[in-house]
Amino acid sequence: MHVIETGNVAAALGVRLAGAQVVAAYPITPQTPLTEKLSELIEAGEMDARYVPVESEHSALAVCIAASSAGARAFTATSANGLLYMHEQVHWAAGARLPIVMCVANRAVGAPWNIWNDHQDSISQRDTGWIQIYSCDHQQIIDDTLKAFRVAEATSIPVMVCYDGYLLSHTYMPFAVPEQEKVAEFLPPFQPAYALDPSSPANLNTVTLPEVRLDVHGELAHGYMEIRYLLQEDLRNAVQVVEETDAAYQEVFGRGGVPLVEPYRCDDAEYIVVGLGSLTYQLRDVVETLRAEGHRIGVLGVRLYRPVPDAAIAAALQGAHGVFVMEKALSYGYEGALCSDLKSALYDHLPDKSEAPFVKGLIAGIGGREIRTADLADALRSGLAGSIPDPNWIAIQL
Repeated sequence: MHVIETGNVAAALGVRLAGAQVVAAYPITPQTPLTEKLSELIEAGEMDARYVPVESEHSALAVCIAASSAGARAFTATSANGLLYMHEQVHWAAGARLPIVMCVANRAVGAPWNIWNDHQDSISQRDTGWIQIYSCDHQQIIDDTLKAFRVAEATSIPVMVCYDGYLLSHTYMPFAVPEQEKVAEFLPPFQPAYALDPSSPANLNTVTLPEVRLDVHGELAHGYMEIRYLLQEDLRNAVQVVEETDAAYQEVFGRGGVPLVEPYRCDDAEYIVVGLGSLTYQLRDVVETLRAEGHRIGVLGVRLYRPVPDAAIAAALQGAHGVFVMEKALSYGYEGALCSDLKSALYDHLPDKSEAPFVKGLIAGIGGREIRTADLADALRSGLAGSIPDPNWIAIQL
């Protein structure tokens, strides 16, 4: 079935199809219509789940942590300062290895207050131990939401599905809604490895000592450092899980194929523009314009940002003369976080460092500043001519 709906509704339909059993959320622009839609579906009896209204985003994730600990499939959503308000619990969910899924409708972070789109909110949470997936259109939003539950439950690591506020959350696009029977084939009911049970009381995530020690059964148990090591190892291995999940989704639904990076006209490109989210689709028009002018240029959308698919990124960029990383976020005091991670990927995976492409960072669209296609083309023309500063802030108007 195909529908024309908003990105928030696409996410909500994905959550319903996934069979989420507990939804807890606090309204914040531009996420609010997503959770409103879920509350409507639950109230109408079209979704068998418990909706828990809470007084804050911190409490929303706390409810999901409790529900997931008890063996329920749990979901929440937020944006901007709401995500930041969750920050303590974001760390807790990852450390507790709970397969929660959260949609983030990306929005700028205050102060000053700003309700428009950039990526500062989710990028600021990149080191919390969550898997991060960035969707580029409505079809990817609903598909990524479904895949996120399977990835989270296969890895015991929570997943954020991030998509651009307003540009995707509130715009209408056509997309296919998967059949429930096929979803059941792709995503079976959640079977937790361990869940709290009143008939068998237990303490979870109590104070853990730095060193290994004997547990209550006299068996050697991990210390805190081993627990963190295992999370890191499982996150790195999650790259393969994401690929396998996408392959399984393709087999059932016929969509997918770009779980890590999404190239566009990169095969013969001398220069490649790299980014996250819907901006990478806008850049396709820029690429066509510049190719008509004789420039061999392509676009690489990074779909999985945490864990960083470093080998896939390096392979996609190998052979390029130059790379421009265009971001709607900044790691304050240095440069865009994606730009830094991309440089690291190239350094680790290109055998001959002398053949590495130059990398230039560009910052655009902060706080919802309009990103005009003509400005993108002009910025890249400057970059191709070698006259772009690093990092360049596109379309600053002072």
